Formats: sequence, C-alpha cells, structure tokens
Amino acid sequence: MILKKLKKTVLIAVASLAVIPTAAQDLLANQAPVDRKMKAVDSVMMQQLIKNEVWESPAANLYEDWNNIYANRPTSLPDSFRIDLRDFCMPTTSRVVTSNFGARWGRQHKGLDIKVYIGDTIRAAFSGKVRIVRYEARGYGKYVVIRHPNGLETIYGHMSKQLVSENQDVRAGEPIGLGGNTGRSTGSHLHFETRLCGVALNPAIMFDFRNQDIVADDWMFCRATYNKESSQATRLRGAGGVYRGGDGLNYAEVPGGADKSVAQRQTHYHKVKRGETLSAIARKHHTTINAICKLNRINKKVKLKPGQILKY
Repeated sequence: MILKKLKKTVLIAVASLAVIPTAAQDLLANQAPVDRKMKAVDSVMMQQLIKNEVWESPAANLYEDWNNIYANRPTSLPDSFRIDLRDFCMPTTSRVVTSNFGARWGRQHKGLDIKVYIGDTIRAAFSGKVRIVRYEARGYGKYVVIRHPNGLETIYGHMSKQLVSENQDVRAGEPIGLGGNTGRSTGSHLHFETRLCGVALNPAIMFDFRNQDIVADDWMFCRATYNKESSQATRLRGAGGVYRGGDGLNYAEVPGGADKSVAQRQTHYHKVKRGETLSAIARKHHTTINAICKLNRINKKVKLKPGQILKY
C-alpha cells in the first residue's frame, strides 16, 4: 500500500515538472511582442537622447542658419567665447605638421597641414552634425565640414574619399573620410581647419598633434589676445616648433622651449621635379637615400611624382 502511494506521488511530481516548462514557455511567448516593442521604444529614446546631447548647447545661438553651401562664410563673431575641448578625438594619428596656420606663398593659410598617406583614416574631432560634403577642384578637394555643439566648425580637406553624408550626426572619433591628395594639394596630407562663426582660428591653439592631445579642457577665445596666442601656439606646436613626440622625427628647437638634452635638427622639404630620382635629391641636399626613405616612410623603388613633397 505504501509503495503504491509512493509511486503515485512520484508520477504526480513528474507530471508537474512537465507542465511548468510548458506554462513558462507560453508566458514568455506572450511577453515576446511586448519585449520587442519596448526594445524599439528604448532604441528611439536612446537616439533622441544622443541627439539632444549633441545639440543642447549654448553654442546653438552662435549661428544664424543651417545650410549645406557655404564652407566658411563669416557671421557675427563674439568678443569672447569659451570653447569646451573635452569631447575630442585627434582627427589623425599622424604627429607630423607640415605647414602652419597663417601667411604662406603670399596668401593666408587657414588651417594646419598634417602629413597623412592616401587611405589613412580621418576621424571627427568632436561630436556634431555634418554640414557639407563636397568636392572643390581648385581648393579643398574632397572635403567635409562638421558643426559641433562647442561652437566650432571643423573642416577636413584633400581627402581621397568621404565616408559621411550631409546632415548626418557623428560622434567624436567616428571615421568621416580617408587621407588623400585631391584639390589644390602638393602631396597627400590632411588640411585641418577650426572655425568659430566662419572665422578661421589657429588649430595649434587647441590641438597638439605631436603629443596627440588637446592643450587644455577648454579655451577662451578673446579678440584682444587671439593674435598673440596664435603666434605663440605656432612657435610651440606648429611645423618647425618644439618636438617631444615619439615618432623618431626631430624638429628645430624654439629658444627656451624644449629639453636641450634631446638631439634636434631642422626638417626641410623638397618638391619633386619631373625626372628627379631619390639619388639626385639625396646628392642635392647632402643626405642619403636611406635617410629620405626612412623619414618619408617609402622604399627605394618608389616612383616619384612631379609635385610630390619629400622631407629630408
């Protein structure tokens, strides 16, 4: 009798175990559409939060309109404005500044030229919204303009390919293009501009390409002191300034600037003429083919192109 009751109890327990998973599965099945709906709602809310984060900024009042036409049309520039630099990413990992902001070849050079190679990844310096994606044969070549909530607009010129579209939201560090040699360019490089209300500001004031960092968490633009700050930034962080980086290149010392125990020398540039060879260039500048190749990261069999810029 006891054995029969025990068998009956075991059967009831087994049946219960069989029923519970089925009920649980029915419950999960009923909840699945709700879960999918909530996931979609969460996704929409997240996108809205990101959009609000990008555009809720005091800098939103700096610009009168939004257009996809004018890359550098000046508007009303404030006497002073604090620019938040914390949400940043270096647009390229290159540490080599080849041309400074300011007067060059009888005209104003509105940005910094950074040595990059064709196909190198170019990234958004800050989060923001892409305003212009265009090609300008006699100027920027293939270029991108991004407006940022900190008040700046950044311009990336001479790229071989653009990876974003106009009116697209981008995050700091997101790839926006590839290095190139398009437009009015003598050798592959990135032309990088920082503008406030359409007015070009020296990127060296805010960006330290050799150390791959910003100079501070924020920078206060002041009309009264800008020219002095720009000149000082060029001396310290422009082409031919003090070098303390780690890519093996040496630059001319600024008096009173860098650690004088570091061996330093002047870096010069040579524009390749039609028919010139590495051997001829090395002889002309009293250096070696190996030194030129190492400095420019090329091999001895490279085919030189007229107009190409080589460091020596």
